[in-house]
Amino acid sequence: MLLCNRMGPMRRREFLRQAGGAAAATALSAQTRPPNLLFLFSDEHRAQSWQPEVATPNMARLAAQGVSFTGCVSNYPVCSPYRGMLLSGRWPFSTGVIDNGLPLAAAETSLGEAFHDAGYTTGYIGKWHLGQEGAHTPAGPLRHGFDSWRPWFNTNTHFDKSFYFDDEGRRQAPRGYNATLMTDQALGFLDQHRAAPWMLMVSWNPPHPNYRDAPADHLRRYDPATLPLRPNIGMTGPRLERLRLDWQGYNAHITAVDHELGRLLQKLDELELAGNTIVIYTSDHGDMMGSHGRMGKRLPHEESAIVPFVARWPGRIPAGRTCPELLGTIDLYPSVCSLAGLAVPQRCEGQDLSPWFLGRPARPADSTFLMHIDKHGASGGIANPAPIFRGVRTTRYTYAAGETGPWLLYDNQEDPYQLHNLVHDAGRRKLRSELEGLVAEWLRRAHDPFPWEV
Repeated sequence: MLLCNRMGPMRRREFLRQAGGAAAATALSAQTRPPNLLFLFSDEHRAQSWQPEVATPNMARLAAQGVSFTGCVSNYPVCSPYRGMLLSGRWPFSTGVIDNGLPLAAAETSLGEAFHDAGYTTGYIGKWHLGQEGAHTPAGPLRHGFDSWRPWFNTNTHFDKSFYFDDEGRRQAPRGYNATLMTDQALGFLDQHRAAPWMLMVSWNPPHPNYRDAPADHLRRYDPATLPLRPNIGMTGPRLERLRLDWQGYNAHITAVDHELGRLLQKLDELELAGNTIVIYTSDHGDMMGSHGRMGKRLPHEESAIVPFVARWPGRIPAGRTCPELLGTIDLYPSVCSLAGLAVPQRCEGQDLSPWFLGRPARPADSTFLMHIDKHGASGGIANPAPIFRGVRTTRYTYAAGETGPWLLYDNQEDPYQLHNLVHDAGRRKLRSELEGLVAEWLRRAHDPFPWEV
């Protein structure tokens, strides 16, 4: 198991010198051209809302041409903590991004800096959610190494209300569906930088609620009265009828995001860049959408924590593979760096799982961490807030304990809809003890002060 060692804060020059920036540059120059990276992620797209239930032909195409991870886990299924881990490769208590709206410190060596310092032209377009809008300036450390930086705000209303800051720091408020407007900017970035190795991240807001303001042509695809319900839906009567309308919009937003993905894939083909571009699509977390009577995220359940993840790199990532191994948020930074030939910064706290992308043998992870740290902005409904918990997801089980002790234990192989909580099953005491031991180890590795007395 390849784990990155943690070290104290360092500046960019120290990163280049100590983390092997020269070695990374040598590795890249050995290729005819370094691979580009297009990292695309939406907000609140759960893995269960995938083909064939939802029309996502471009995501299906991407999966058929690359690898799909069915065990991609959002370690902390909330917007800002996910982004903090993705951009830093470090745990929430290491960066301080323990809930929504908190900034990622300038001292962090971001994913943008890693690619920028390796000679890439870097860009970030879309929902930012790592600090307040007033803190954004045309230059400075909050750009985190992105040459072109278009942070968007007020994105939960998807038509005509969102705004962004351009590269000069000016506030812009175009009208239209924000996912389309973000994609327009991404297409412009590709046109402008086609000749240079580039790394572009696009953060779409849909299908995050508001669920019901999806484009009308995509809404018409789904009849709320006939949408199939998951067996663990815990709603009836008027709540269920409202859920069906939300579900219609949720699916329509996913189809709309798929359309935007298709536009970017077409552009890569037109520019003849597809063959040397790593394309990744994933999401920051899922959405309960009525399962177990809950909405939103911040929960250890499959609908909240398991997200789609597909990666394509023609000729390097074998096509049409499904990878069942666990891939956590914390592992994305080191895996993406290594996949592109960059040295992984020593501050990084995740695993380099890039061999799995390439179809090479590697030791699988036995578990990954699950958490909800802060109740600020907790979702799930006013009368049903998400509890604070720590837990673990293995290839088979989900276990979590809250502030008052053991909370849930599911056998996801025998009980995929998590209908039977085994946490107090006398026959599972040994298993529970083993899972508790795994959580204790993750708490240590994640520098997490949660009082673990179960």
